[in-house]
Amino acid sequence: MNILGISAGFHDAAATVIDRHGDILFASSSERYSKQKNDANICREMMQDIRECSIDTVAYYERPWRKQLRQLYAGQGVEWNKLTVRSILKEQCQPFHIENVKLKSYNHHLSHAAAGFQTSSFDRATVVVIDAIGEFETITIWGAEYDHTGMAKYTRLYRQVYPHSIGLFYSAITERVGLHPLDEEYITMGMAAWGQSSWYPAMAQQVIKDFEQIRFKDNLHTGFDATFLEAATNEDIAAAAQFLTEELIQNVMYRAQQTGWSNNLVYMGGVALNCLANRHLGKYYENIWIMPAPGDAGSSLGAAALAYGKHINWSDAFLGHNIPGPYPTRDLLDGLLTNRIVGVASGRAEFGPRALGNRSLLADPRGQEIKDRVNEIKRRQTFRPFAPVILQEVVDDYFDMPLGWSRSPYMQSVARCRHPDHFPAICHVDNTSRVQTVPSDGSGIRRLLEAWYEATGCPMLLNTSLNIRGEPMVNDRTDADRFETLYGVKVCS
Repeated sequence: MNILGISAGFHDAAATVIDRHGDILFASSSERYSKQKNDANICREMMQDIRECSIDTVAYYERPWRKQLRQLYAGQGVEWNKLTVRSILKEQCQPFHIENVKLKSYNHHLSHAAAGFQTSSFDRATVVVIDAIGEFETITIWGAEYDHTGMAKYTRLYRQVYPHSIGLFYSAITERVGLHPLDEEYITMGMAAWGQSSWYPAMAQQVIKDFEQIRFKDNLHTGFDATFLEAATNEDIAAAAQFLTEELIQNVMYRAQQTGWSNNLVYMGGVALNCLANRHLGKYYENIWIMPAPGDAGSSLGAAALAYGKHINWSDAFLGHNIPGPYPTRDLLDGLLTNRIVGVASGRAEFGPRALGNRSLLADPRGQEIKDRVNEIKRRQTFRPFAPVILQEVVDDYFDMPLGWSRSPYMQSVARCRHPDHFPAICHVDNTSRVQTVPSDGSGIRRLLEAWYEATGCPMLLNTSLNIRGEPMVNDRTDADRFETLYGVKVCS
């Protein structure tokens, strides 16, 4: 029995395949194959990568009729061709035929919750889901556990519903500061450090109706107009919004903690990608797990997990398209020592938005000019930061890791750098970094870090995704060759 999980039709479509033993055979976003950023639809080429998997169940990540009902309530109208799971999957899963397979669908927020809990190491956990919007829910808290047969069970403990949404608020702010909503929220987060949060009181007064209940005065689905805080700079708006968002998220975490369900936290939904806010999670929970694809793409895994029912065997995020061959440690080291910047496209691609060493642009973090060089290659705004990837055992010598984040293998929290003058390429303007730690796991990026440390005495590298702004990450060797040709960076496989 193999289960195909699908999330599609809105943004960032994805597919996951789980086998009868609970192993993840494949997981990837459609955009990696179609080359269209945040592609809403399943790409035929991605389906070709799973063509040899014998599928007998297809699980969809939300309830279509409930989503259409909410769209009707919101004045968006009804898409009559998207009322049933069968009609959606028949269109999305081409050339795969769904006539002879079981079809299942699940609540949007429950799919998020399952993607987190069933991949975690916890037998019991409090699950918090915060996103822009599911069918109706925008925030949910769940009690999750396994019963005596090993089946995952979920009890919903709290919910907030549309239009009261932290995610919609942050997307509206992203548009207000001149960026693309549902895409460039991470740039808003980076912009925040360049501003002052002094506009926070005025912002909160204008948008928040009830702070404790997380209720907004207006429906922010349509965004803010240009007169909203018109005297403030974009940077100050971003800073105030980030501060307000962190306060609201901590409100949710306090509410979750007060349920008394568990000291283990599973945190999912697109808002879980806000690594600035995540530094506060350790105030509320001893153990934290955020699956590396916490947004809608990860719900393809969540839907498949719900259909499977039991614990999923999670080892790492390298679950996508495979470029075969040994990890090119020697070639990468030579490229770094010679040119200080090099690309890697090797092994299976990462599932989720972070490059973790298999589809990465890597650089020496010590040079004053490195950040500008990498930003130029990636066609990015110069104010944006880059992340370090570092040997796990020495991270505390270089970063003040926040409570609950002694390990950060998936770049999910920021930490203050202890030696910003030594590593200017990976420090933001506020001297923080979104840290990726690498344990002694024998992975390719681990072997490269060890070789780099031995050669230079530096235990870290700058690590960013192998793409330019507005394009998905490199997926296959053809993409790598194109990147190499267009942007003048050697990409090793």
